[in-house]
Amino acid sequence: MRVCLMIEGQEGVTWDEWVALARAAEDAGLDGLFRSDHYSAIIRSVAGSLDAWATLAGLAALTRRIRLGTLVSPATFRHPSVLARMAVTVDHISGGRVELGMGAGWFDRDHTENGFPFYDVKRRFDIFAEQVEVVVRSWTEDGFDHDGANYTLRDQDALPRPVQKPHPPLILGGRAKPRSAALAARFAAEYNTLGAPLDELEQRGRRLDDACAAVGREPGTLVHSLMTTCVVGRDAAEVAERRRRVEDLTAGPLGEEDLVGTVDELLEQFAELEAVGIRRVFLQHLDHRDLEAVALMGELTQA
Repeated sequence: MRVCLMIEGQEGVTWDEWVALARAAEDAGLDGLFRSDHYSAIIRSVAGSLDAWATLAGLAALTRRIRLGTLVSPATFRHPSVLARMAVTVDHISGGRVELGMGAGWFDRDHTENGFPFYDVKRRFDIFAEQVEVVVRSWTEDGFDHDGANYTLRDQDALPRPVQKPHPPLILGGRAKPRSAALAARFAAEYNTLGAPLDELEQRGRRLDDACAAVGREPGTLVHSLMTTCVVGRDAAEVAERRRRVEDLTAGPLGEEDLVGTVDELLEQFAELEAVGIRRVFLQHLDHRDLEAVALMGELTQA
């Protein structure tokens, strides 16, 4: 199981805290550091949010090993040509360690507060699907034209090409419903989903395999990953204290599918997730100033 740290960057994470988190993730042996791409606070009523891609560019220059990326960049925030070049820039700075998570955008305050159009769900998905195609073609094709409902490109030749070949891994996600599963089967390296009962996660994996087969792709080649809140401690008392702090931050209880427990208990849960096809976990660390917890997450990669 590959294990990544996932940080909600819109919840007041300062630059110094980002640097500390990246260093802690590298020291702990985690596979990567990923961040949300929001401008407006979700958990807190008000909080600062450094831009996701500017942050990743800075961290790319300060790190040497960990993967870096977004979970996920909304299609409503940026033109796909801009997003494609941002990702390629971080790919070059990092020496080939960036991954791009893309989504349709869902948080209305992100849009109303910052002046982004917030269309209905169908229109947002239409824009998102077209963006995915433009981004991948920008990474891989020479002098292409694109005529779509939302974007028109003429003789696009986006240089330089990415360091990673054929291009940085693209992560899409959701609940593996037909349209998103089909889009991922065509373009993505990985499909990320939120916490759910094990039987539902297994069913989502089957739907992803079916979507791959439908477009002539080998089932199982689309990595199925999970993003979920994580609270870890060395013993029950430490787990309880960290859980209390996180629930104070969120003003509510953790969910049944969140990963909560000692290192040994979480390793047992990892085994259950692997058994239903999950191959990478993104551990959402809400108490982002707690670097000791990041070190413990690293122990989950060493067993």
